Amino acid sequence: MSTLPITKKLRSIWISDAHLGTKDCRADYLLHFLNSVDADNLYLVGDILDLEKITSSPLYWPDDQHKVVKTIFAKAQNGTNTVYIPGNHDSPFRDYVGHNFNKISIEKEYIHTTADNRRFLVSHGDEFDILLKPGYLSHLVGHHGYNLLMALSRVLQRLRGRFGYHDYWSLTAYIKQNIKKARLYIEKFEKAALQEAKRRRLDGYICGHIHRPGIRHSHGVTYCNTGDWVENCSALVEHTDGQMEVLYWAGVMSRLLVAAKTQTTRAA
Repeated sequence: MSTLPITKKLRSIWISDAHLGTKDCRADYLLHFLNSVDADNLYLVGDILDLEKITSSPLYWPDDQHKVVKTIFAKAQNGTNTVYIPGNHDSPFRDYVGHNFNKISIEKEYIHTTADNRRFLVSHGDEFDILLKPGYLSHLVGHHGYNLLMALSRVLQRLRGRFGYHDYWSLTAYIKQNIKKARLYIEKFEKAALQEAKRRRLDGYICGHIHRPGIRHSHGVTYCNTGDWVENCSALVEHTDGQMEVLYWAGVMSRLLVAAKTQTTRAA
């Protein structure tokens, strides 16, 4: 887990499930992350834009979400190898697989080779929905129930802030960790990804989709999940030596906020 914003350059960054265009997106955290890190490779692993929400609801597009998009394009223009792998919420972009827009290449999937010569398949992960029950949390509580949980999570986060709790906390993430069926789904998803990597004779699989960040090793194969910028505010990174790590940026932001308040108090 990261303790401070990174000052050295990374080799690769993977982000997914930002769900830009929704109120649940923590674009402020994502923007801070993108401005704090630099890498040779930037992978956008699906559901960066929530086209389902954008096309079915009144447009929600605040300035910080716009700045996230501008920052991504700026990185691509400045030489970062940028690959966009659409997910199920931005699936219309799959019609443009093989194309390049402003130095961002759109791919169905991608094989990434790490600095230590491991080969990882990179894909959003929704391809496993045909094998597993899709939308496990929304399946348990219903689509409208899930939206209600997300709205309640935003309210609880604001209330926690008023009472001095500045760490980021997500109700939906808490439920996923504590409902048995949700945990079983995650285990099945990870197993399916590991099996696919093994079937293709690769060293690992990198994906998003289920909003559950983490790294798992099994029988010589590595599973990596980037997480999301709704519930966990996390990204997967590769260091210059090829080692992988999940960065939880909500923790970084909380510590920076506490440090800033402490400094203000001392100055007063």
